[in-house]
Amino acid sequence: MASLEAHGLIVDVPGRASGRPLDLRMAPGERWGVLGPNGAGKTTLLHTLAGLRAPRDGEVHLEGRALSRWRRREVARRLGVVFQERHDEFPASVLETALIGRHPYLSPWQREGETDIARAREALRRLELEHLEDRLVSSLSGGERQRVSLATVLTQAPCWWLVDEPTNHLDLHHQVATMALLEQQARQGCGVVMCLHDLNLAARWCSHLLLLYPDGEACWGAARDMLVPEALERLYDQALTTVEVDGAPVFVPVR
Repeated sequence: MASLEAHGLIVDVPGRASGRPLDLRMAPGERWGVLGPNGAGKTTLLHTLAGLRAPRDGEVHLEGRALSRWRRREVARRLGVVFQERHDEFPASVLETALIGRHPYLSPWQREGETDIARAREALRRLELEHLEDRLVSSLSGGERQRVSLATVLTQAPCWWLVDEPTNHLDLHHQVATMALLEQQARQGCGVVMCLHDLNLAARWCSHLLLLYPDGEACWGAARDMLVPEALERLYDQALTTVEVDGAPVFVPVR
């Protein structure tokens, strides 16, 4: 597995100045958290890294080659995306949806085999969804749908996880379980990039952080160097109190 890199990358956020180009290298095994207020461009950046949106300038490189030079099927085998919201207009069961993760490996009109189905069922088990495999996704709660999205990418088995708000709609137990799953994927050699709103999840689970400011400015580095109260207060325009729990900082907004 190889790195995911931004070379002079400026994401295209309508109505905003270009800001600072991103020149960074994200390596396998790292867990990058992207932090910033609403409208800072977190989702736009994630979609640009996935090749789903063209940048205003610069390039994304995967395994040392510009993403634009890859075939889409090859990209789909290497990059897995969990979107912020699901749209389930078509009737499909939980198992059928998880099996979408195997499509990059199948030829046109090829059906999933026993190995694909076994992989999907194992992913559903990991996300505590095995009892729902025959349910229509459209009938599930928001948190259950989010876990189906995660199970689909787990079935896909990409080199890189690009996850927009992984804990969206999840209860506390499943928030922790999801962050632990992403940490495990990184330990197994995958790279993880996740947009987060929860500073405390970022402090506890991320190895690196990228801070995106509303004016297009950005800074990045190891999480321990980025979790500076003054920088975070400027990022969110919010005063914070900091305490330490189990060796990790916990940030509490000042009322």
